[in-house]
Amino acid sequence: MEYVYAAMLLHKAGQKVDEANVKKVLESAHVKVDDARAKALVAALEGVNIEEAIEKAAVAQVAAAAPSAGAPAEHKVDEKKKAAEEKKSEEAAAAGLGALFG
Repeated sequence: MEYVYAAMLLHKAGQKVDEANVKKVLESAHVKVDDARAKALVAALEGVNIEEAIEKAAVAQVAAAAPSAGAPAEHKVDEKKKAAEEKKSEEAAAAGLGALFG
């Protein structure tokens, strides 16, 4: 998880998310760096819009936390379909990151 946090910190700071920078962040936090994991993280994030991924994750959490009491049955079914579609898209976006936590 610390590798993902390092990438998020670099992104937030406006720095390039590459192996060297990820290693520097982890080393400064006194984490023993696994070169293969750092390389896998950078490869998994290649082509990923980090801002968009963060936004989608935040929207999904808000949607999951929203109460549905008193909503019409048809509306509830529609929300379930939307939630399932969002979950599939999030899983697809995070598919490359799964290798880091295996």
